Amino acid sequence: MSFRLPLLAALACAAGAIAFAAETEFDIMTGDFELGPDSLVQEGVPQGRLEGPFEFHSSIIEGTVRRYWIFVPAQYDPAVPANLLVFQDGQRATNPEGSLRVQNVLTNLIAKGDIPPTIGIFITPGNRSESYPDDLGMRNPNNRAQEYDAVNDRYGRFLIEEMLPEVAKKYNFTADPERRIIGGTSSGAICAFTVAWNFPDEFRNVISYIGSYTSIGFRPPSEDNGNQWIPGGQDYPALIRRTFPIKPIKIFYQDGSNDLDNMWGDWFLANQQMVGAMNFANRMAERRDPDGPRYRLRKVWTDGQHSDQHGGSMLPDVVRWLWSDATE
Repeated sequence: MSFRLPLLAALACAAGAIAFAAETEFDIMTGDFELGPDSLVQEGVPQGRLEGPFEFHSSIIEGTVRRYWIFVPAQYDPAVPANLLVFQDGQRATNPEGSLRVQNVLTNLIAKGDIPPTIGIFITPGNRSESYPDDLGMRNPNNRAQEYDAVNDRYGRFLIEEMLPEVAKKYNFTADPERRIIGGTSSGAICAFTVAWNFPDEFRNVISYIGSYTSIGFRPPSEDNGNQWIPGGQDYPALIRRTFPIKPIKIFYQDGSNDLDNMWGDWFLANQQMVGAMNFANRMAERRDPDGPRYRLRKVWTDGQHSDQHGGSMLPDVVRWLWSDATE
């Protein structure tokens, strides 16, 4: 049995859009988690083009070089601002044999009319070198943790002040945060969330797969950091619970019950803590600001390990949901 059947059984259609349904907070889905047709190259579907890789040297994240790719759909019209999707770990997000194949998902959903024409930007983490190493392949560049797991606005500033203007020199995409998605897996997921958390007027839709909401970025006081406590991803649930007004973020979480459990934390527990904190914040907001924003979230827990396979299999439905007009 393929994963697609139990996934569809767990989805409810409302007003032509997809809503993720769960009977309880802790339901765990099982299945084969195979890629469906929306993730594969289809005959007769107009194919966009994946440009790159290009190299980029950041002034904000000094001493690093990274690669990025740009997906341009066949339906792109320079006179009409396209939707925008930014995905971290771009070398894996665009891998034609990988679990995500984001360019295929965009191609098929645009052709069906499920989403508007969308520009995709797929970015690797930075590497501390003059040129990006040709032999890295799918492996992580050496500045990934410093960028992705840092609970600050530095990566977001790089993206908004440097990378997006660079791509905008050639392509016209929207400035509307509701028409932008930022996503990632593992440390790329917490990176995506951090960008939306710090810059909700730039990005309000987040894909978070097997997110590393753990202590990778945490540092206790030392001479190296000026005797300051450096926060880590494990601090986000407390921050979410205490931050008011709520930030207008829409987010999809996926994690597996067999995800990592190590010195940095318990990944599955950390993701549950994120969902719990957002639900708590929404309940408190009902009392304090009945007309204000709410966190809009869906989650699917699976029996997976620390892999983007399960998240990849549901990516088309996640993108549809994030850009749906369903009442939630």
